[in-house]
Amino acid sequence: MTQRKPASVVTHLPASVKLFVLDTNVLMHDPTSLFHFEEHDIYIPMATLEELDGNKKGMSEVARNARQASRFLDGIVSATEHDIEHGVELKAHSGGDATGRLYLQTQAINGELPARLASGKADNQIIGVVKHLQETHPKRHVILVSKDINMRIKARALGLAAEDYFNDKVLEDTDLLHCGTRELAADFWDQHGKGMESWQQSGHTYYRVHGPLCPSLLVNEFVYQEADRPLYAQVREVTGKTAILQTVKDYAHQRHNVWGITARNREQNFALNVLMNPEIDFVTLIGQAGTGKTLLTLAAGLMQTLEHKTYSEIIMTRVTVPVGEDIGFLPGTEEEKMNPWMGALEDNLDVLNKTDDEAGEWGRAATRDLIRSRIKVKSLNFMRGRTFINKYLIIDEAQNLTPKQMKTLITRAGPGTKVVVLGNIAQIDTPYLTEGSSGLTYVVDRFKGWSHSGHVTLLRGERSRLADHAAEVL
Repeated sequence: MTQRKPASVVTHLPASVKLFVLDTNVLMHDPTSLFHFEEHDIYIPMATLEELDGNKKGMSEVARNARQASRFLDGIVSATEHDIEHGVELKAHSGGDATGRLYLQTQAINGELPARLASGKADNQIIGVVKHLQETHPKRHVILVSKDINMRIKARALGLAAEDYFNDKVLEDTDLLHCGTRELAADFWDQHGKGMESWQQSGHTYYRVHGPLCPSLLVNEFVYQEADRPLYAQVREVTGKTAILQTVKDYAHQRHNVWGITARNREQNFALNVLMNPEIDFVTLIGQAGTGKTLLTLAAGLMQTLEHKTYSEIIMTRVTVPVGEDIGFLPGTEEEKMNPWMGALEDNLDVLNKTDDEAGEWGRAATRDLIRSRIKVKSLNFMRGRTFINKYLIIDEAQNLTPKQMKTLITRAGPGTKVVVLGNIAQIDTPYLTEGSSGLTYVVDRFKGWSHSGHVTLLRGERSRLADHAAEVL
């Protein structure tokens, strides 16, 4: 179906206004993508609409997104009083963010594609549409937008412009992701120590410093200086060129152990400081396998649930994305179905249960039963509409969540609930998610600097010398 625009529309548009042809997976990944192309025009081929229709059934995230994309398209098209062939302005539907036009394929297109491309395949039909549009409107820059790598390769092989959908990416380069810690320069006190005030309160030492680094500091960011007299502190307040630093509690010392666990390195110490702070409602921990994310989180959860009584119970959930072939349907209740996915929980509970040497076999068995009664394993599929009050909610393997799924989970938190998000952005198993567009990257970036959130990137593996070496060389 050819999109025949009036000659005036084609010739009078500036060359900078591009025409983006959307693949189905873009709309199913982000239905709001229709409104994210700013001043540029977008074109929806009939094959895309057919695929949306074919994916609308079911309760999966993809099906929900397909239905939402169809609703957006219906709202845009039904509101226009003009011929759809001439395009529909998006400005009124996007709150002014998108000023381009939406075009739907309204005529059959008999584009010539190389014989080696199967004509019946939807992907090839869309590529045919892109080729036809480029030939019909040579003055316009026509670009295919797809999350499918192979489709982009095929388009480029035919000399057509193709791009990934970038708008969902929080960061282009994950090296720029906030890591939660900052090393202070050797001359920090020379530049920031003039007129410094210090005082002690509740077992912590506070420093009020002034200087050029202060405006770039974030609230709850950890700062450290390794010298003859090392400093480990947390930023508590930033006002212009003034910042208040608070020394952290030393969880590396046995007298401050958390359920028998002590910090083995600087980042673990920082992590325990945010996990054990009841004023911090949202914690994100990123680190490769073996850095202690789950162990530290569970130890802090048990301490605050069973001893301090801050929370009533621990709830643990994770995305069920298999690394290899799926093992099929699992028998039992929700909790029993989730157990095979919770091997990390079992392994860490074994470690935590052995920390009390004096309890003996009977004492440890009683403790194990008590712990089991306070830890609930929940599936992500049944989280909508729930509200957790006074709970310690752990979201494991969060790198496989989309930003929308992450929002759904975090907004479950009611009064007195702490949410801890764990993950490793180098181990994404979900198709169409990258390090830059993962929900984990999204929340780390959006929550930085909030006075009730904390983030730490754990750097050193503490599992075993074999695991550390494997992570480094493999």
